[in-house]
Amino acid sequence: MRTECIDFAFLDSGTGGIPYMLALKEKQPAARCIYLGDTAHFPYGEKAPEAVTACAAHTIGAIIQKWQPRTIVIACNTISVTSLADLRALFPHTPIVGTVPAIKLAAERTHNKRIGLLATNATVQHPYCAHLVHDFASDCAVFSRGDPDLVAFVEHSLFSADAAARRAAVMPAVQYFLDNGCDTIILGCTHFTHIARDIALAAGDGVQVVDSREGVANQAIRVEARQLPSSGAPCSLSAASSAVVSTGVLPADKTFFVTACTEQQLLEYETLCENLHIPFGGVLQL
Repeated sequence: MRTECIDFAFLDSGTGGIPYMLALKEKQPAARCIYLGDTAHFPYGEKAPEAVTACAAHTIGAIIQKWQPRTIVIACNTISVTSLADLRALFPHTPIVGTVPAIKLAAERTHNKRIGLLATNATVQHPYCAHLVHDFASDCAVFSRGDPDLVAFVEHSLFSADAAARRAAVMPAVQYFLDNGCDTIILGCTHFTHIARDIALAAGDGVQVVDSREGVANQAIRVEARQLPSSGAPCSLSAASSAVVSTGVLPADKTFFVTACTEQQLLEYETLCENLHIPFGGVLQL
């Protein structure tokens, strides 16, 4: 019987999903969270579907073995639209919450029915997104843009970029949507939530920028509530996870881990964590 638990484990290919973890913490400050960026396999958005599923499954297996979280949040649109059903089947005893582009929200907020979707190539090309458009935005024109260069900028350069560099990085995408008359832009890759303000400033007052942070946080909290023991009861292992050997003291709340990094990237991640006031746990060997 354990008296400490990880409530939410967040997974992304890198730093993209950190704003999702922080959004959940704002809603539920008492929740204990950890975050793993699978940087050894970054970027997921340029991989074949089979590779996305294989990499995510390997990493989730390691998360469950090491920390036994109550709930896993896939803070990555690419993994979610590509592999969520497969991952839930592979890990049936651990609830998994996905992150998908906020197409429904954008369709509710647009005034001119012209929506931009900014994401990875894997996300914009996946049939799942077409289903979302069909189900929730069939009366809208949706203009999609996969932007791996912008993903890489956020992951590796944002920490040291000034306002001019950030504006230069977002302008190709923003101009594409402006040229197509979009009044709403969906941030369909979690990395882009780090630069949501930069995108909004570049797009101007007539354009709304939306993402799925609030919806994912709310859903994760609802799922987590179903896993909680009765009030006052200690945290205990589920039958499915009781055979997993605990690996010792749990990390501090909101600790950010990566699966690989160079010396330069180590400095980048340390700086990022210092700026966001979250602990950096270093490299986690899977």
